[in-house]
Amino acid sequence: MTDLKTLSKLDLSFNSLEDLPADLGRLSGLTELRLDGNKFSRLPDVVFAFTGLNVLSLYKNDLSSVPPGLGKLREIRVLNLADNRLASVPAEIGELSRLHTLDLGHNELTELPSSLGDLSGLTEYLYLSDNKFTSVPDSLCRLDRLRYLNITDNLLTSLPEQFGNLGSLRELRLYNNRLAELPRSIGGLRDLREAHLMGNALTGLPEETGELGDLRELRLMDNHVTALPESIGRLSRLRILDLRNNELRRLPESIGQLDQLTHLDLRNNGLDELPPALAGLPRLEKLDLRWNIIDPLPEWISTLEQRGCAVLT
Repeated sequence: MTDLKTLSKLDLSFNSLEDLPADLGRLSGLTELRLDGNKFSRLPDVVFAFTGLNVLSLYKNDLSSVPPGLGKLREIRVLNLADNRLASVPAEIGELSRLHTLDLGHNELTELPSSLGDLSGLTEYLYLSDNKFTSVPDSLCRLDRLRYLNITDNLLTSLPEQFGNLGSLRELRLYNNRLAELPRSIGGLRDLREAHLMGNALTGLPEETGELGDLRELRLMDNHVTALPESIGRLSRLRILDLRNNELRRLPESIGQLDQLTHLDLRNNGLDELPPALAGLPRLEKLDLRWNIIDPLPEWISTLEQRGCAVLT
């Protein structure tokens, strides 16, 4: 083992390990430790000897808890605890000030410690998908440098009012929850490029949605949306708008202002008419109108088709 003191990376993934020997702690130069796909039911004690770790990954094990000692690993940048049996996360996780990527997905978590908001270095990814959250702490909204947030496949019924404080978000994934509405502060997500909101219970969007000036993709399929705000026309960079399987009866005339829109999916709504302004969308490549009640189709549909837009009826 003494010959390995300069070892910086150790990958013991996908074995049948249940523990690690104490003398492994002599690897004082270790900065990356990967233990994915083993049979650890607890975090091996020797891990806490590696105070210089930058990367710690225990994806797909049998961990049911994480000890408070995790907070001692102050140099960690990437922590992956996904696909375990975690029911809780210690408050000491908030002491990992250098952490920029955290994956807690595919566990059994019902809540998060408020100290999560102390992770000032969390800039890249926060994965919380496939847990049992009905809410997230308000402190989450202090992560104003975070660029990617995934809380899909949970039981969320609401978001904190301060959610718009996550001003650096570029990609937001909240699909397959129970959200009935979005907070008005959502307009504060000025850098947001993708919003994946499908499979919720949304009936509409706040007027402040129009402030998302950098949004490129808005996916709202499988909700209960009955109307869109007029402000949607201000989403000047929007390319993809997916509204299939909702309860729309009308579309706002302002939708004709979406000059960058290439794909508009309106399948399976209750639409019986369309705003003529759709005919003027210069970049529209696909318009899906199937399973609506638009009869007859407006004459301008042929204009779209003639310039190369695929119109599915």
